[in-house]
Amino acid sequence: MVGTHTHIQTADECILPKGTAYITDVGMTGPFDSIIGMKHDAAIKRFLTGMPYKFSVATGDIRMQGVIVEVDDQTGKAVSIERYTLKVPDNSTPFDSGDDTA
Repeated sequence: MVGTHTHIQTADECILPKGTAYITDVGMTGPFDSIIGMKHDAAIKRFLTGMPYKFSVATGDIRMQGVIVEVDDQTGKAVSIERYTLKVPDNSTPFDSGDDTA
């Protein structure tokens, strides 16, 4: 069971008694220094004033968070669950193959 709401990865991953892998919040994918992926200014103005503001996607320090769950082939029960965070290098884009020959 993988939850997400706050987009802040929690450190409570575990295997429940009947073999279910669990984590409260798996985290997020996108710009880490942001408000759910958006630039701070409009989100804060909207919160403080209650007025709509156009959101802009934040950039830089892109991370992908998730979990790796190992499952027993015979029982279908989780054997392990591990959090991970993959940080995209600053000089690449999320879709950069790294192959400069293309």
